[in-house]
Amino acid sequence: MGVVHLVEGAGGERLALKVLRPHVVGDDEGRARLAREVSSLRRVRSRRVAEVYDADPWGERPYLVTRYVDGPSLHERVREAGPLAGDELRALAVGLAEAVIAVHEAGVLHRDVKPSNVLIEGEHDPVLIDFGLAKVSEDSRLTATGFLMGTPGFLAPEVLYGEEATPAADVHAWAATTVFAATGDSPFGRGPSMAVMDRARRGEYDLSGVPEWLQPLLGRCLSPDPAERPSAHDVLVQLSDPPRPAPAAAPAAAPPTRPITVAHPYPPPRPLQRPTPRPSGPAPARRSNPVIRVLLMLGLLGLFATGVALAPYVAAAVTFVVAWLVRTASWSMDAMADRRALRGQRKSDGVVRALTAPWYLVVSLAGSVVLLVVACAAAALLATVLWAVGVQDSRALFAGGLLGGLALWWGPGGRRLRRPTRRAVWTAAQGETAGVAGVGIVLGAVVVLLLAVASAGVQWWPDTGPPFDPRALLPPGFQ
Repeated sequence: MGVVHLVEGAGGERLALKVLRPHVVGDDEGRARLAREVSSLRRVRSRRVAEVYDADPWGERPYLVTRYVDGPSLHERVREAGPLAGDELRALAVGLAEAVIAVHEAGVLHRDVKPSNVLIEGEHDPVLIDFGLAKVSEDSRLTATGFLMGTPGFLAPEVLYGEEATPAADVHAWAATTVFAATGDSPFGRGPSMAVMDRARRGEYDLSGVPEWLQPLLGRCLSPDPAERPSAHDVLVQLSDPPRPAPAAAPAAAPPTRPITVAHPYPPPRPLQRPTPRPSGPAPARRSNPVIRVLLMLGLLGLFATGVALAPYVAAAVTFVVAWLVRTASWSMDAMADRRALRGQRKSDGVVRALTAPWYLVVSLAGSVVLLVVACAAAALLATVLWAVGVQDSRALFAGGLLGGLALWWGPGGRRLRRPTRRAVWTAAQGETAGVAGVGIVLGAVVVLLLAVASAGVQWWPDTGPPFDPRALLPPGFQ
């Protein structure tokens, strides 16, 4: 969904800055949905929840700012040190229940409670994070029929059926996460996602590794029927006052009930200072003109074909150099994107990219050679056939150049040529002036090359003529 950075706030406090990828947020409707969601998420105030401090849904790079939690996830903690037990398990269950209560009191559903979204702060204090999938419970506009969001093994059965999620879905996820903390596995086992979700749908859970005092409560929370599950408040009551075995001579007493109040020791955060004010309305979206895109792509294909018709050897050499450099840039950009996805953007990125450029020149060389050979073979084959049957040499070469251009685009290794080219064409078509100018330049170059072919004919430099006469391939009666 994005890249998370550790940043410093105006008062020196450490915060988590989550920069969302633009395709995750989507268009203006998606940004408005995120803005509505954030306005509700900022009402959540609890030491058990990484609160949302600030957000900018309308920026070029939408982002969220939340409290920074210094600690591993529950998933990492269990994988490294083993399942929790005793007081540590009880503290996890109680703290996570408090977090779910705090979320529900703000009118929000988290909808993605799972071990990787629970961070362990300090010794054993759980903190619920990542409201990227949370939804405002009273906002029906955020519900999309047939759209499944969540993780198999921690999804409530009603969500699998496509029904609207309720607070009971978070209680179900709380129970599944608590089982993971106690056993190191989902209560619905492992295997293909469909098999795990089918067990959850039918309520086939395994609590064999869970302490006996916790099994009855988890069993009710994992019920396939949301109406049979206790509320998060009831869960916290039973965790705070678990039933104890009564003396042998006396009947077991019912556990006392008392209202539970979740403490909120953290004061409301003050807003972060911004150097410049942000516009309150939607940012104008820059759209790419489809007509300009088509004209640019056809112009590039025509430029290659006319180049082949005018000077085949020179066109092949220039095309090889351009394809090699473009494919090298594609390798380098992908590697840089992978590094930034792991550790964020750094000032040294430009230096690293410059130092690694020679290596990616070597990496992309073999694929560029193969791609050029395939394109030249396709162009030569069609041109030879047309030339042999009497089509004028320049026209035959032009037709062969069109086929060679398509082979260059879709041939082996062409993906690393297509993506940067499409990106450049898309960017040029976003501005009307730049797009029209680009179309004019490309089409003008095509016209100039066509005039050169008409006046000077085919130039076979550095050779003096074609490698062979294609008409010699025909039988004597057809020459």
